Amino acid sequence: MSLYVMKFGGSSVGDTERMKRVAGRIADKQDEGHRCVVVVSAMGDTTDDLIDTAKQLNGQPPAREMDMLMTTGEQISVALLSIALHGIGRNAVSYTGWQAGFRTDETHGRARINEIDPRRVLASLEREQIVIVAGFQGMTVDGEITTLGRGGSDTTAVALAAAIQADVCEIYTDVDGIYSTDPRIVKTARKLKEISYDEMLELANLGAAVLHPRAVEYAKRHQVKLVVRSSFNHNEGTVVKEETSMEQGIVVSGIAFDKNVARVSILGVPDVPGVLAQVFGKLAEEGVNVDIIVQSGVQNEQADFSFTVSLDELDRAKEVIKEIHKTLPYREVTSEDNLVKVSIVGAGMVSHPGVAAQMFDVLSKEGVSIKMVSTSEIKVSCVIESGNLPSIIQALHTAYNLDTTEQAFVGGPKDRR
Repeated sequence: MSLYVMKFGGSSVGDTERMKRVAGRIADKQDEGHRCVVVVSAMGDTTDDLIDTAKQLNGQPPAREMDMLMTTGEQISVALLSIALHGIGRNAVSYTGWQAGFRTDETHGRARINEIDPRRVLASLEREQIVIVAGFQGMTVDGEITTLGRGGSDTTAVALAAAIQADVCEIYTDVDGIYSTDPRIVKTARKLKEISYDEMLELANLGAAVLHPRAVEYAKRHQVKLVVRSSFNHNEGTVVKEETSMEQGIVVSGIAFDKNVARVSILGVPDVPGVLAQVFGKLAEEGVNVDIIVQSGVQNEQADFSFTVSLDELDRAKEVIKEIHKTLPYREVTSEDNLVKVSIVGAGMVSHPGVAAQMFDVLSKEGVSIKMVSTSEIKVSCVIESGNLPSIIQALHTAYNLDTTEQAFVGGPKDRR
């Protein structure tokens, strides 16, 4: 008898009919002889609606109260799903994140899991119950309710799978696996049978929205076997694991893009030791995450450098740089926000020279100027102007022999967390 953790996102339980379908899917898994722990997100647009309501009352609602508010969405989902399962004759029990043993740090809105005490979950499994756990939430040692931030339900599922030593953690979503790129943009996208943790982590960090990076990191650290599959059909999904067999002729596994990108350039900075430490140390103190950093050559003992941040952190980054001007003289600060980061990822790149050159050639033929480049052993990222993104992604997809004639399955709106 295998132990499965099954995670369903908001679109999978968006209304009562979908909730019934999920209940039937869980019952089928139990009938196959498996024990089931289910992690659920809030229904459909519930979280967005709660945020909108809060902001109608207060443009800057307190983070603590937002956590109190937003965790109610998942509590509704787990209770309703448990009720649906009882309605088809199954013995189920629902738990909030803290009832399931999730203890977090004290950072409201983006808390991290410190520990999990799964005794209550395991006891319910011993009583042959289906356990339904609210994703995205936990509690501090002082009893404060917290949320885990973007991708929090994926992280809940993987962390719980590690804590109870589940055989498999299945992530059910609106697509039936991990594709070589977004099948909504490229109709010839290829579904991958398997992908390594490292490749998936790169794709997730670079904009692929199927799995959240924190969940993949947790899975890699604790060797949790992940399967991404659709909640709308029974197609085989994609397995995320440590080592994968490389498909013949496929060097690049996937192409990701991130439209949430902005570039900040600081011009005329004194070329002295410690400048970069001062700038990026202050940005880190203020919680601004920096991605790509490029420094140009030195002229007249002054240098220029640029870095990228997420679009929603651009204003904060510029405010931090403005404050630094009091202690660090520079000539000018500029920014751009009509950008996109396009990336290719593949474990085979490390042993195949010329992969980056091919990417640059494709972008050149598409009439695209490259503003910044970042590389690692298994990825190349280029920051470019947004332009005709679908055409660019399709051209790269074709160039790296990723096109297929198989029809990609997309079953519903994209899950938010």
